[in-house]
Amino acid sequence: MVERRMDAAQVVPDTEVGGLLRLLPRAARPYALLARFDRPIGWWLLYWPGAWAIALAGGLPERWPMLLWFLLGAIAMRGAGCVYNDIVDRDLDARVARTASRPIASGVVSLRAAWLWLIVLCLVGLVVLLQLRWQAQLVALSSLVLVAAYPFMKRITWWPQAWLGLVFTWSAPTAWVEMTGGFDFAGVLLYAGSFFWVIGYDTIYALQDREDDALVGIRSSALAMGRHVRAGVGLCFALAMVLWGAACWLVQPLWLTPLALLPLALHFLWQIATLREDGADPLVKFRSNRFAGLLMFAACLVVGGI
Repeated sequence: MVERRMDAAQVVPDTEVGGLLRLLPRAARPYALLARFDRPIGWWLLYWPGAWAIALAGGLPERWPMLLWFLLGAIAMRGAGCVYNDIVDRDLDARVARTASRPIASGVVSLRAAWLWLIVLCLVGLVVLLQLRWQAQLVALSSLVLVAAYPFMKRITWWPQAWLGLVFTWSAPTAWVEMTGGFDFAGVLLYAGSFFWVIGYDTIYALQDREDDALVGIRSSALAMGRHVRAGVGLCFALAMVLWGAACWLVQPLWLTPLALLPLALHFLWQIATLREDGADPLVKFRSNRFAGLLMFAACLVVGGI
């Protein structure tokens, strides 16, 4: 039973059958929802750091098929991560208004079926993994411990978003090693900037659940920041910009480099200046980071292609 529900107009359901999902057989829809195929924003956010690394490391246009492999990997592994997260969080999900309708929490998908679906998605990820050089394969596989621990972070730390920052940007070092055969300081800076970007946008996302999270004991950076969410998110985005700027400068120390990042900086300023901490706005701002990722990709493409 949900212990407290927000006004129905303010709660955006976490799972909705719409768009192309309506074309699926009825029996398949819960599994598509479980993997969040109805929420493409998740795999876009997982995908972008890898695409940035490919572009900034100078892998385009020669190795453009790698962009498609990383996209397939992002879709499959984001889906696998969501299934695993819902398996672990099934009891908590049932107590939060926004997540109570998730397939496992609502009983539509059994625990055994969820584990089988998780294995299928991981096998798709394995196909992608085999396209990489062995050094990049090792980097990718080393993330598994971080991924497995993530669902438990909201129980033991006020900053699960920081752990997500480590996990959700792992495609950046993986792609950097795939492109260059190693990992230099520019790659480290790209990864570090991506880490703060994730903390920023996921704190915005967590604003949707602050009341329910406080009631059921789920911790988040949105609760930890309290009245200073706007300043905290702004600091995260500023740190991301500084670190990304440094990474791009190491690749190409030219006057054009900071100009390439200017559209992204303006987008972040818009997010912070217009952020409202209730209603539907946090979800709108969170989803706008898909466009932020595109702006960063364009900057990496310009700098890496000079």
